[in-house]
Amino acid sequence: MIWLLPLLPALGGLVVFLSGIRARPVLAASACGLTAVTLLSAALAAAGGWSGRVEWSEALILTAALPPASAVMAVLVPTIALPVLLFAAYHEEKQGLSRLMALLLLFVAGMELLVVAADFLTLLIGWEIVGACSWALIGHEWRERQAPSGGRYAFVATQLGDLGLFLAAMSVYAAVGSFSFDSIALMRSPHVEILAFGVLLAASAKSGQVPFSPWLFRAMQGPTSVSALLHAATMVAAGAFLLVRLHPYLAEVPGFGAAAIGIGLVTALCGGIVAVLQLHAKKLLAASTSAQYGLMFVAVGAGYPGAALAHLVAHAGFKALLFLSAGVAGKRAHSYLLQLMGFGRALPLAAALTATGTLALAGVPPLGGAWTKELVVAAAEHASLWAAAGTMLAGALSAAYAARFQMLALGATARSRGSGLPSRAELAALGLLSAFTLVLCLLWLPEARSVLSALPGMKVPQIRPAGLTASLILVAIGLFAGAGLGRQWPSLGMTGPAARQSNWLGLPALIEAAIVRPFNGLAQAAARFDDTAIDAGPRGIARAAGLASNGLRRADGWAIESAVRHSAAHLSAWLAYADERIVDRCVGLLAAATGEICRAGDGIGEFLTDGLPEGTAQLVGLGGEDARRLQSGLSHHYYTLMAAGTLVTVLLLLMV
Repeated sequence: MIWLLPLLPALGGLVVFLSGIRARPVLAASACGLTAVTLLSAALAAAGGWSGRVEWSEALILTAALPPASAVMAVLVPTIALPVLLFAAYHEEKQGLSRLMALLLLFVAGMELLVVAADFLTLLIGWEIVGACSWALIGHEWRERQAPSGGRYAFVATQLGDLGLFLAAMSVYAAVGSFSFDSIALMRSPHVEILAFGVLLAASAKSGQVPFSPWLFRAMQGPTSVSALLHAATMVAAGAFLLVRLHPYLAEVPGFGAAAIGIGLVTALCGGIVAVLQLHAKKLLAASTSAQYGLMFVAVGAGYPGAALAHLVAHAGFKALLFLSAGVAGKRAHSYLLQLMGFGRALPLAAALTATGTLALAGVPPLGGAWTKELVVAAAEHASLWAAAGTMLAGALSAAYAARFQMLALGATARSRGSGLPSRAELAALGLLSAFTLVLCLLWLPEARSVLSALPGMKVPQIRPAGLTASLILVAIGLFAGAGLGRQWPSLGMTGPAARQSNWLGLPALIEAAIVRPFNGLAQAAARFDDTAIDAGPRGIARAAGLASNGLRRADGWAIESAVRHSAAHLSAWLAYADERIVDRCVGLLAAATGEICRAGDGIGEFLTDGLPEGTAQLVGLGGEDARRLQSGLSHHYYTLMAAGTLVTVLLLLMV
């Protein structure tokens, strides 16, 4: 039964695609209905502890299970996908809409398979389905020049990280002969280290951590609803989820925790700075995504996967909400540049709904996002003072770019000159996600921490008053700074050094110079080597064969010509001999024979020319005699004469 979780949206997506439905209400009802059924199935599976097993062979076995982290994610994915699909059905371009809805459903299916996986083989299948769907979804608007290249860049960047996951799978199978997650406990050095850092590499690429972060900017070429689902609950969330899921097996691997904290903290700080400087609404949110998942890496590295999972859930709700809000504002402005927005007065309901997500992202109590972020700060405190300070600073940056986003995109300014209003369905999607974000305010209740701590493997730190106070002070400073930047420098990041640093602090240029160009140069050098050195042998052989062929052809032509000339001379001589000895003699014989025939013809001619008239006269005379006998009534004479006349007529005809 657990396989229903990926099968339901996958088969539903196939039906939606093949049906050719074009009406927005029907598409919305179909996709949302399927997602609601998937959500209900996930809730039943989580409550019932469903599991599954499919044996391909003795060695290849697919297994699925729902430990606490998987159960939470299995429910979370369709919960976020439901309003996103509703929004997509009414917001995106009608051309290719059924294909987009089908791909979004398949995206959900791949993520569900990834979430329920209990072994590396099943995990890899879901992992690659999600990666392939992200490529297709980012390049959905393929008629625009940048969309296909953006999808290709994202796919290649994440595939580089996926090599780590393949390495991990091979490592566990080589060590214990099984792909099962539970087999990791049986592994020894160095296989377990290979597995741990392979998983960390794959998770970093998927979650947009440094140095893989720039692919999230390129993914912004996709539709807004794709960005919302990709950043909130599927593709990007997969990396952080994998670390949470495998933390019990990887926590004791030397260096794993420190590496996760280092990657996460660097990404959280860099992503925060980039988001503050970024003037493109969707790219601002994309940089924020990297930063928030960086905080989750810090929590996992510090040994508190429960804090990371809680922040992942809260982040899914408010980040999907903010992306959909950016889509509403961008559609009205016909651009995603923040200085062209400012629709707080024109879209008051959308602005109010967006504010819940903005405050959650900023970490303002009593929003649930604030509580989960403080859990991460508390987890970092247990790791080191520097980690805690860095996490608090990242929180302050979150508050700054969240305030700037709200003020520029949906603030009450006089700059709003756009056109168009969101539909009721689009506002309903914003409302559902806003409600989800508000419900998470319950996490501040003491019982929430107790429930989370009781889950197996979900260790949760205690929030200390001193740390909470310092963190909230920094959040307040960040809010004030972000609002000030939005008010005083609304065009910050448009030109100059700020614009250059807003593109991941120059990391794409560094990647271009350090990786892309050298690899391209190496590839071109390899191509030249292939053309000059490796192909030289075959080309030399071909040239030698050509020369030999030409020589043979010339030799063959000379031989044939000589033979023909020689043969012609012999033939000419023989023909002359034959002409003299045979033809002339034959002609003489023919002339003599002709003379004899002419002489014989003279007798025949006289016979024919004189004999025919005389014979005919005699026959006519006999006919007259017989005709006279006809009058005697002898019938047998009549028949005889008729036959003789017929015979004579035939003979005459033949002779004449």
